[in-house]
Amino acid sequence: MKIVFATSNPHKIKELNGIVRDFGESDIEFVLPPEGFDPVENGKTFEENSLIKAKEANRLTGMISLADDSGLCVEALNGEPGIYSARYAETPQARIDKLLKNLEPFENRRAKFVCAMTLIGENGEILFADRGECHGSISFQQAGNGGFGYDPVFLVGGLGGKTMAELTDNEKNAVSHRGNALRKLLEFLKNNR
Repeated sequence: MKIVFATSNPHKIKELNGIVRDFGESDIEFVLPPEGFDPVENGKTFEENSLIKAKEANRLTGMISLADDSGLCVEALNGEPGIYSARYAETPQARIDKLLKNLEPFENRRAKFVCAMTLIGENGEILFADRGECHGSISFQQAGNGGFGYDPVFLVGGLGGKTMAELTDNEKNAVSHRGNALRKLLEFLKNNR
């Protein structure tokens, strides 16, 4: 079963298909939407933006479409960057630099990655909506070469001080916000075929 994943980020497709294989689902494959996929993410929550993207992918393809909206929520910054995580600054490095600078006055470095997922059926109806979270904190400096986005400064709770970027793909998929949300989706698909 091919499901359009509403993103232009090939890293996310690779990550999702890896989690699907780890889950033992060999008949599900996520694919990128066609050229021209450019939804206006003007929702106020991760859930609203996820729905906007899933509906646009479905409108373009007529296929079952999945979208996620995800980001980093930092407690001391009142949940920032939140839904603006990808737009917090111009480049991935500039986003990390801005986050670390904004956190300098605070001792509290608790944070969580959030991922809201929405699955839309061929006829545009919502089939599934849920979220996954990964709790941890923000490090004082970057570590690791894996992952993307804020992974080099996100210390995963319970993993002995490793950043998300220091984990193997399998380790990351086992604990990540996206992995947690996707496992809920796969359980839903398994029970509703």
